[in-house]
This record gives sequence, structure tokens and C-alpha cells, in this order.
Amino acid sequence: MRVPGFWSFAARSFSLQFPAAGPLCCRLLGPSQATRNMSSKRKMDHLERTAGNNRHNALYPAEVRGIINESETVKRLRIAVPPDFSFKAGQWVDLFIPGVEKVGGFSMCSGPGLLQREGIVELAIKYAKHPPAHWVHTMCTVGSQVAMRVGGDFFFDPSPSDPSVDLLLVAGGVGINPLYSILLHTSDLLHRNQASGGRDLNIGSAHLCYSAKNTQELLFKSSIIAACLEFPDKLSCDLHVTQQITDVDSHLQPFINRGRITEEELRSHVDLQRTLCFLCGPPPMIETLSKTLLDFGLPKDRILFEKWW
Repeated sequence: MRVPGFWSFAARSFSLQFPAAGPLCCRLLGPSQATRNMSSKRKMDHLERTAGNNRHNALYPAEVRGIINESETVKRLRIAVPPDFSFKAGQWVDLFIPGVEKVGGFSMCSGPGLLQREGIVELAIKYAKHPPAHWVHTMCTVGSQVAMRVGGDFFFDPSPSDPSVDLLLVAGGVGINPLYSILLHTSDLLHRNQASGGRDLNIGSAHLCYSAKNTQELLFKSSIIAACLEFPDKLSCDLHVTQQITDVDSHLQPFINRGRITEEELRSHVDLQRTLCFLCGPPPMIETLSKTLLDFGLPKDRILFEKWW
């Protein structure tokens, strides 16, 4: 997988003054910090926003092997990467594109299991005028060459020595991407535990609260439901639509709620001793729900969020 000519551009672009680096991603900030981050009127680009997050050192050549229309506004790229590429469920990549000056920042929507099985990672990218997203929707083809570097502190990667936790995953819109990766990884861990007779990891439960405008914009809904049906004692979901005009398909109806994610719904899935919450979506949504979880008494270090601008 070579990226002739382009490779030197990508390497130069990454020798910025950002020694370590990920989308705005962290544990819950104090009120003054959150306000300061939100008050800037100038739009920062991905590399500026993520200058404080951890990044891998390696920049990898990669090739687009498949393009799937996930919805009318979202394309899912299947990208082949070298054998030594690795990431943790929930992390993102810096995406370098030939001829595009801006560097894109996109969360993986696939899990580490797909990478191990097929050497593939997937990105689901919503249409926007921002140059990297615009390129994906207007110029990207199968065979397109890109370069990627993994980063981010927003991930779920339990080890056998870790205590069991119950995950609460809360997503708004395309913010589902890293949380879907975490859900897929949890499903893979449950499969592994089945095969080992439960000797590998002590896996808790995972509940996904996911809100979008309508069912068409509920990305990955069929796979999410399938995973929950496969492990009904461990995985569950509540899918929300806020602007649904047409009738909901009958097979989706048991999982669909009209309206936003509610305080009561969140409270029913919070255990102050066991819950670890990951949130990803528009900043106003994340700030409101973070405060709600704090008001429940959930400790700050159990609330991790990522804000996509």
C-alpha cells in the first residue's frame, strides 16, 4: 500500500507544533474550563482541537477498499491498513488526503475485531463542506490512497485485571461512531468469553441511548439491534427519533422512542458504583447530559465525553 508523492506531504503536515495529541475529548471538565472551550468564536481545525490528546507516533498509508451509503448524508469507508496498525475501541484517526490541505478527524465506527479479522477499519463520514468530509462525498473512490494516524483518550479497552463495569453509551447523530465501535468491541469480548467459558474477562453490561432526527439517520441500527438480541442479558438499546415524519417500520418499533433522551431513561441505567458513561455528540447535548449525570451522583471520572463540532 503505497502513497507516492503524497507521503512526504503527510509527514510534513504532521510535523506541526503538536507533539502529542484528538476531536475535543476528555473526562468531564470543570465549569470554567468547559465555558472557556465553548466560547471561542473562531473555528479551530481538528489538529488544533486535539493538540492536548494522545496520538500514536506512526503515520500509516491506507487504501479505500469499499464505499457504502450508510444514509442519505453519511458514507461508510472500508479502509485497508498495514498489519501493524492498531487502535482501541472509541479512538479516532487523523485523515490525510492527497490534494486536501486540511487534515480530517474521524472516529472509527468499526471495532478492533474487524481489524484483526480482515485488516480493515471503517469510518462513517457525514456530508459537510469541510474539505476532508467534502472529498469523501464528492471525490473518494475505491482505490483512493490516504494516510492515517490514530489518536484519542476516549476508548474502552478492558484488561483481565480490571473490575467489571456497566457501560452507558449515549450518542447524538453521527456521534454514534465511537460508541458503535465500543459496542462492537463489547460484543466481540462477549463472544470471546463464550468460547473460553468465561475465563478471559468479567464483562458487565452495555446500554446504548442513541438519538437522531429520523430512523434513516439512525446509523447501524440493524447491527445494533442484532447485537442486543444476541446478548439480551448483556446488551440493550433505546433508539430515539426527534423529527420522524413517516411511520416507523414494524421491525424497528420495539426499539424506537419518539423524542429526546430523557433524564428518567438515563437514571434507570446508572449505578453509582458500576456505571462508566461514554457520551459523544453535539456540544450542547453533551454538556446538558453530563450535568444530569453529575446531578445523579455519578463521579466525574466515570463520565467521558467527546464533542464533535
